[in-house]
Amino acid sequence: MRQEAPVFRVAMPFFRVWLLTRYDDVVALLRDERLSRNVVAKIRWMPRFARVMMLDNMLGQEPPDHTRLRKLVSLAFTPRRIDALRGQVEKVCEELLAAAPSGRDFDVVAGYALPLPLTIIAELLGIPPSDRPRFHALVRGSLPGGAPAGIFDIPRSLPYVWLLMRYFQSLFAERRLRPREDLFSALVQAEEAGDRLSTDELLGTATLLLLAGYETTVHLISSGTLALLQHPGERARFVGDLGLAESAIEELLRYTSPVEMTPPRVALEDVTLGSVTIPKGGLVSSVLGSANRDESQFAEPERLDLGREPNKHVAFGVGHHFCLGASLARLEARIALQTLFRRWPAMRLSQPAESLRWRPALPLRGLEALPVTEG
Repeated sequence: MRQEAPVFRVAMPFFRVWLLTRYDDVVALLRDERLSRNVVAKIRWMPRFARVMMLDNMLGQEPPDHTRLRKLVSLAFTPRRIDALRGQVEKVCEELLAAAPSGRDFDVVAGYALPLPLTIIAELLGIPPSDRPRFHALVRGSLPGGAPAGIFDIPRSLPYVWLLMRYFQSLFAERRLRPREDLFSALVQAEEAGDRLSTDELLGTATLLLLAGYETTVHLISSGTLALLQHPGERARFVGDLGLAESAIEELLRYTSPVEMTPPRVALEDVTLGSVTIPKGGLVSSVLGSANRDESQFAEPERLDLGREPNKHVAFGVGHHFCLGASLARLEARIALQTLFRRWPAMRLSQPAESLRWRPALPLRGLEALPVTEG
């Protein structure tokens, strides 16, 4: 497609969308103010509580509303707050691997990559430990796309979404009365030039931070593990050179592209991309996984090179929609992979890589399971 049809219209459930697959086109689209993220407002059948979750956050807005929300949220989502989680991430990684059954197959997805970021985001948001089993169940139920009948998971998830929104509302009300050192309290108190988050914006932003700090990190850790297992030479570099850790995570982000494509954007006017004109009202999506393998940007793009330089991947997006949770994802993935390969140096796959199952739902790309043995 990059070579022959870099701007190509395809049919997807409920709508048709133009896909962009070249790196330069993807970057241009992500920066183009003529293409708006505010698409969910057009979905009339969606209940209000679900629309709040999907629309009243930064991803569903454009400047000036996006700028306002990002400034407010960034006051709470600071590097200092993320760095303070380092010890907690290390502790959870060690506990999860210590609890793995000895002498039996271990599913890296269910037993490690999934509970780690969910535990950390619960800690960051300020979910009380006594509430976390319920919180975990509501989060898992709220995320569509886990079954082969992917599009039917959306209505199936709505009761969980409603319960999660009710739970968030009760926590925000409690934090207004009794603030703590957590992100929910910081969101309630966040203020920029006399402006505060509305109730709907609080709910939408909390959901965004939950998803940004959870599901994509699950796929980065599990897909990154698989990539290292499939490339013994790069695995040896990763284990043997601690100074390679940061560039290794960037390369795994490029190589695995946990967010495979962006949600559709709507053209606010006729927009010409390459030789194709997208009419006003048309939907366009960027295939990040293709842009991250574009031969015009990356030398030998199909090769995993943990020391790749330069590496201007688009796994976290670009421009004013660059992922606010990028620092948290990088921290968790770096510690999780270092801990996993340090504790289990002889780890190997329990089944052929070709037989592993990938989740069928877009826009994320992730394994359903990754069974391994310690050696």
